[in-house]
Amino acid sequence: MITATGPGFDVGHLIQLAVAPVFLIAGVAATLNVLTSRLARIVDRARPMEADFERAAEAGQRAEIAARLRVLARRARFMNAAITLSTVSGFLVAIVVLMLFFRAFVGADLSVAIAATFVASVLCLALAMLSFLVEVRIATVSLRIGPRDPDR
Repeated sequence: MITATGPGFDVGHLIQLAVAPVFLIAGVAATLNVLTSRLARIVDRARPMEADFERAAEAGQRAEIAARLRVLARRARFMNAAITLSTVSGFLVAIVVLMLFFRAFVGADLSVAIAATFVASVLCLALAMLSFLVEVRIATVSLRIGPRDPDR
């Protein structure tokens, strides 16, 4: 264990221990950028559809727009979950870095807490990726390219 008061304390080594989690924070930040951009695109697609829904006179047209809006709402929920889980993951990694420094300077044995927090962070990140995967799958399944097939 590295302690600030113990023999052989090396701040450089402590910083080396903290660098890996900091890289994870950078990766989470990049992921959040992608996720928020995707959510923004979903919202941007929904707004004109909502206006179209209000203007639509035919019941069939309103039902089609309502169905597409439900798909977008479902996608937005999964994106929101992915963003929330990614943010929690980044927060937990930041707590890991703080605990590493706290352990070094206070001398408390936080090994189990550090490991548990890091595992929780990676679990949140994995669940965020799963939520993102589900959203992409929903988007792909609902994708319509070209003219509508009347037999479908």
